[in-house]
Amino acid sequence: QVQLVESGGGLVQAGGSLRLSCAASGRTFGRYAMGWFRQAPGKEREFVASISVRGIYEYYADSVKGRFTISRDNTKNTDLQMNSLKPEDTAVYYCAASSSLSAQAISVLRGSAGDMDYWGKGTLVTVSS
Repeated sequence: QVQLVESGGGLVQAGGSLRLSCAASGRTFGRYAMGWFRQAPGKEREFVASISVRGIYEYYADSVKGRFTISRDNTKNTDLQMNSLKPEDTAVYYCAASSSLSAQAISVLRGSAGDMDYWGKGTLVTVSS
């Protein structure tokens, strides 16, 4: 069993930065590929970034490529560094884990609840113009 808790969301002006963190519990964290997804008001959840089990491979949505960076460490944290934020980045951001999918496979998911093994409850990011 893995529990995921996101933190780091908040209100930021356009052009600013935020760093989201996802803290995982459970002894088998090292077996999971991790992903970040987001859901904007009135829209479906979408893929943002994913990272492989050993942190070697990273994948990004085109909309965030070059601005966001995903990382993970050995202490069960998966972070999302978000720079040059835009108002269209406003959304609830979710951390998710999969024991069977690769980071590349995660990158083509729509973010439905059944896509990943575990989901966090989300953290709200609001970017003002």
